[in-house]
Amino acid sequence: MPEITTKPRTQVKPQTERPKLYKVILINDDFTPRDFVVTVLKGEFKLSEDQAHRIMITAHRRGVCVVAVFTKDVAETKATRATDAGKAKGYPLLFTTEPEE
Repeated sequence: MPEITTKPRTQVKPQTERPKLYKVILINDDFTPRDFVVTVLKGEFKLSEDQAHRIMITAHRRGVCVVAVFTKDVAETKATRATDAGKAKGYPLLFTTEPEE
């Protein structure tokens, strides 16, 4: 009689990775009015007046400031919309994104 060996079945649960996060960065320029930068930060990123002012001042002093961290699609959309708001008013306001380490 032949020997029958059976292997137990194991269920493998798929491992889902967390999506990579991206930083939205405000780049300082010497032409965009501070009040306008605060307005854009409050409108696009839903920041309070105080938070928006602190981010604007940090970017002004250091040249750049991280505004927030999102998934790639959200970060790129918010950065583009905020930059476009500046362009619509004729300002060189610039937001970029980069991967978080």
